[in-house]
Amino acid sequence: MGFDIPEPYVWDESFRVFYENLDEEHKGLFKGIFDCAKSPADGAALSHLQNAVRTHFANEESMMKAGNYSEFPGHKQIHEDFLAKLGGLTAPLSDATIKFAKDWLVNHIKGTDFKYKGKLA
Repeated sequence: MGFDIPEPYVWDESFRVFYENLDEEHKGLFKGIFDCAKSPADGAALSHLQNAVRTHFANEESMMKAGNYSEFPGHKQIHEDFLAKLGGLTAPLSDATIKFAKDWLVNHIKGTDFKYKGKLA
């Protein structure tokens, strides 16, 4: 999609959206994907990631609504599409699935989330 996937796969300052709660949640999503990559057969790691993503998306969308963020409908649809893919997964995860998740998160934060910087409540 465009942005480089960091190695090791951890959050760094280049991913800051400048909302402390969202940055902390993004760190958790990186960790969740990292844990799944480390142990692709671990169903508990996948379940934890799925729950962390659902919680994060709900929090982010709530802030978008509160800030009357104009790009909310499209952003929410992107979230729903990713959740549908993520929710349909079972362990063990394939290398292609892990690469997709890593790439998706990096590009979603830098390509989509960065558009809301300074615009949320």
